[in-house]
Amino acid sequence: MARKFLSGNEAFAEGIRLAKPQVISAYPITPQTIVVERLSEMVEDKSLNAEFIHVESEHSALSCAMGASAVGARAFTATSSQGLLYMAECLTYAAGGRFPIVMMNANRSTALPWNIYGDQRDSLSLLDSGWIQAYAENAQESLDLALMSYYIAENSAVSTPFMVNLDGFVLTHTYEVVDVPAQEQADAFLPPFETENKIDFDNPKNLAFSAGPAHNDIFKYKEHIGVLNAAGVINKAERKFADIFGRSYTGLTESYKTEDADYIIITLGSIAGLVKETADKLRRQGKRVGVLRIRYMRPFPNDDIARAVKNAKAVAVLEKDISFGNEGTVCTNVKAALQNNAENIPISNFIGGLGGKNISKKDIENIFLRLETEEAEVKFIGIGTSRERTEVSGNGAECEKSQRGRIFLRT
Repeated sequence: MARKFLSGNEAFAEGIRLAKPQVISAYPITPQTIVVERLSEMVEDKSLNAEFIHVESEHSALSCAMGASAVGARAFTATSSQGLLYMAECLTYAAGGRFPIVMMNANRSTALPWNIYGDQRDSLSLLDSGWIQAYAENAQESLDLALMSYYIAENSAVSTPFMVNLDGFVLTHTYEVVDVPAQEQADAFLPPFETENKIDFDNPKNLAFSAGPAHNDIFKYKEHIGVLNAAGVINKAERKFADIFGRSYTGLTESYKTEDADYIIITLGSIAGLVKETADKLRRQGKRVGVLRIRYMRPFPNDDIARAVKNAKAVAVLEKDISFGNEGTVCTNVKAALQNNAENIPISNFIGGLGGKNISKKDIENIFLRLETEEAEVKFIGIGTSRERTEVSGNGAECEKSQRGRIFLRT
């Protein structure tokens, strides 16, 4: 094992190299491009034995990966933002075809307005596409997920494509020291790809076929069960990973000082690190606060969330996403988890970081404070610094900050 100073993109590329994909289909888009650039260099210098295929669009990139998977090859691609949305048609094809492709998505805001900076609206808008979705906190987890994603996706009980999400720029382009395993360790963890779901002239079968009303629901049910089965395989993968590499993970969620917490922030991605730091600061001041990081949005950790927050007085969901006209998508899922487990806990939804806007430690402190003093509500953070009304060019929307400090968008 070697220690290297890597960005999140570079760390993920190292993890993919160790996984030995046989086909890489590449189309560049900021802030994902560095991943496929590094992989192209590895193919060129022969440190990775793979077919590197330049394609003309993101739609073609995933189509190419599906073709590779359909003949039994381990396949990889990467994208971001509008590129992921351009792939949307192919996402459901890959999931319905049960092709265990791994794709890295660099989370980035979606147009309009055009913006290259990071929020999570791209991937969260596609939760229902049938893919496993994981969200990394740091570069080390990015590398580790690159390896574990193939182990999980290729399990015969799962056979489902896997999207690993890295926050654009905040994680993809920042550097930290990362432990890079030796190839021998990676080989001991991840076996070669074997599947019966492939074109085989000696054992012909139909792939990517049509199914009418009499049978379609059977295939959709199996697709659903495959994603659900991933939860158990994730735990199995993490146990094996800890045995070989000495690093451990905690399944679908990570609890941080939630056992005795009165107030808990639920979040995902790289912002979780700052939320933990803020919780530590408030703990030193005698406040019983905690953090629950969602590592996987699909399969969704319904029971894990309910167990982690059941003793809390109030919960906040902090996310870089909004389902316009309702609330944040993560919050909707969390509310359903608590309802399904008969937990009646006040929940506030805080929307921040849209278009890459900074979420500060002070913002997070204020969220914990509001949990103590205010009723549950959807709130936007970072819009204005005083009582103000601002006309937003082009659509006539107004924003207003009230005397109580709540922020609303209204048309």
